Amino acid sequence: MQSRIFESGKALADYCERHGISLGEAMLQREVALGERTRAEIEGEMCKSLEVMRESVRKGLTERVESVSGLSGGEAMRLFRYAKYNPFTGSNTCRAAASAMAVVEVNAAMGCIVAAPTAGASGILPGVLLECAIERGWTDDQLVRGLFTAGAVGMLFAKNATISGADGGCQAETGVAAAMAAAALVELSGGSPEQALDAAAMAIKNVLGLVCDPVAGLVECPCIKRNALGAANAMICADMTLCGITSMIPFDEVVTAMYSVGRDMRKEYRETAKGGLAVTPTGKAVADRMNRLHKTEI
Repeated sequence: MQSRIFESGKALADYCERHGISLGEAMLQREVALGERTRAEIEGEMCKSLEVMRESVRKGLTERVESVSGLSGGEAMRLFRYAKYNPFTGSNTCRAAASAMAVVEVNAAMGCIVAAPTAGASGILPGVLLECAIERGWTDDQLVRGLFTAGAVGMLFAKNATISGADGGCQAETGVAAAMAAAALVELSGGSPEQALDAAAMAIKNVLGLVCDPVAGLVECPCIKRNALGAANAMICADMTLCGITSMIPFDEVVTAMYSVGRDMRKEYRETAKGGLAVTPTGKAVADRMNRLHKTEI
């Protein structure tokens, strides 16, 4: 198998249809075809990533982690506890959102996470998959296969657009993470590769144009809460796809549109901390406080 099947979503879906395999299996086959590692070694590495994800969720939900800046910590635990009180989003979605926040809080506290696809969007994929695994009874082997599916989608965005907030805004980070998670949910639920790509496309469409405006330049506000939004986005897009709803705009065209929108954004809205929420009165005050603190420490 040649890596060229990953040049587009259509080419990948066609390959999967021809061989009767999932996106996740195609991704695994591609990694094996590169010849650097055996199938068992590749699956073993993904198992390790799953364990890091699981531990980061656990830590963020059971320990009061606090960032070095002091701007974040403990909100994931609060939302997770609230999930049992009949939340508007439903308990499952609320817990997934809390789990997503937990990972990014751990990241802000300099803990160990898996960048999926980036540190700032690292909570969406584990938050969604691990919570849904509890609800659906998915095994670790199934979750690992879901991670390969997510990896295939992430690779398509990285190859044909961007996964960098500095390059394309937050749509390229939490948006792509939600797309990855949505695709994985669909395939783990028995959906086809085409349906998985439809779910990914819808997840991006829902946040097209989302700016990257970290307060004080830190991956905390609004990044952590956007991971919660990304988790809900992934789940509703998976549900829409599995009930038979399709994306009017094909996956590859959505990828192209996202990249075009990202490049058209003013630089202030691409992770410079010079636009959006970062330059509100409160955002500026936080940045000034962080600068003073940094100078004092030096």
